[in-house]
Amino acid sequence: MNTIDLYGADWCPDCQRAKAYLKENNIDFNFVDVDLDKEATAKVEDINKGKRIIPTIIINEKPYTNPDNSILASVLGINEQGRVILYGADWCPDCQRAKGYLQDNHINFQYIEVDKYTWAADKVEEINNGKRIIPTLFIGDKSYTNPDNSILKEVLNIGEESKKKVYDSIIVGAGAAGLTASIYIQRDRFSSLILEKKNIGGNAFLTQKIENYPGFTEISGPKLMQRMAEQAKVYGATIETGVEVKSISKDGNLFNIDSNMGKYQSRSVVLALGSTYRKLGIPNEEDLIGAGIHFCATCDGAFYRDKEVIVIGGGNSALEEGIFLAGFCKKVTIVNRGAAFSASETYIEKLPSIKNIETHLNKESLAFIKDENGNFKGLEVKDKTTGETEELTADGAFIFIGLIPNTTSVKDIIELNESGFITTTGLGETNVSGVFAAGDCREGAIAQVAAATGEGVLASYGVRNHFK
Repeated sequence: MNTIDLYGADWCPDCQRAKAYLKENNIDFNFVDVDLDKEATAKVEDINKGKRIIPTIIINEKPYTNPDNSILASVLGINEQGRVILYGADWCPDCQRAKGYLQDNHINFQYIEVDKYTWAADKVEEINNGKRIIPTLFIGDKSYTNPDNSILKEVLNIGEESKKKVYDSIIVGAGAAGLTASIYIQRDRFSSLILEKKNIGGNAFLTQKIENYPGFTEISGPKLMQRMAEQAKVYGATIETGVEVKSISKDGNLFNIDSNMGKYQSRSVVLALGSTYRKLGIPNEEDLIGAGIHFCATCDGAFYRDKEVIVIGGGNSALEEGIFLAGFCKKVTIVNRGAAFSASETYIEKLPSIKNIETHLNKESLAFIKDENGNFKGLEVKDKTTGETEELTADGAFIFIGLIPNTTSVKDIIELNESGFITTTGLGETNVSGVFAAGDCREGAIAQVAAATGEGVLASYGVRNHFK
């Protein structure tokens, strides 16, 4: 429960001011009179290092000593447009995106971590019909499940920002390839704008541990991507998140980019669009996504602490994320349709030493199973040799069976191969002069962070040559 305790006294002017402000904004709170409660007096003194300062207000276990109304507005999410409460988690990319957009537009919001409060996690599931989807926001008296920035802009009546500047290069995608391209483009004294639909860092941001990036024996994906983003900004790059590019067209020597957040113009474009997780396409999969079925252990693994999960896949991602989950889950069952894992030996060699990992090879996933209440129960699999079927029960499942390029928005202007990847030549050149591609969206790309940074450098050289 979202609790607010106000420790004060009736004779205290600031207590009266704080109480009135909370009441005016329809915020429930418990008033504790320190004149009548010795324990309350002791608590106030303990919080304020022996000083009896009132009002002392505790909001979800965090104390604030005589906060003025502007601080209360900031902490509790009070705005002219209504109160904003964001339920999320620090490890959630979309939560970071939503928080960043609200902060950039000076919108107050109360941030409540679902990992910290059981009641908050329960509320999120209640709002989303049993699904654990974050961020979930309350704006006024209405809830919004993972709203993109365009919805936040409309609901909160955020004014249109001028986008009249013409950039030397607009980079679509803020993963390793896009960030690296921007760093090099900026160092060449060209202006760049990075447009990112979701989170800075792309899929690498969702990787808990990276052990094969040169210079680091081990580093977390979020930390590495954050460093790249900071470096791009140091050289002058602008990064906007929550911007979904809808189309790109060319008018003379300029490119017009239409998005959910408005229109942009540039003299060149780098497509670092990345990719999304492939689905199995079996019964009950769509119904259970977000409510038992997930595609990112870093994002959603925390929901399954001390519980049992199934990991589907046999490549590097499946084993890497399975090993990560085994660090805090009670049991991890890895199901692979092949007779052997396709992952690198580094990951395969680790499996026997991890006692809470169980492997099932040569097993085809037939359907996800629901219980009598429609909740996730497990996975039905078939042995491809014997034809026998069995049910593997668990609390949740994570799917890692490959990636699909995010190239739908450019299919009408850029040449793609039959699988949807962008075809390129030389320095990442596409069939359109001035448009370059780098990273997972490009045909022949290697889905590794180190490779993506190299492709970003390559595309930046393409941009440089374009302006010669």
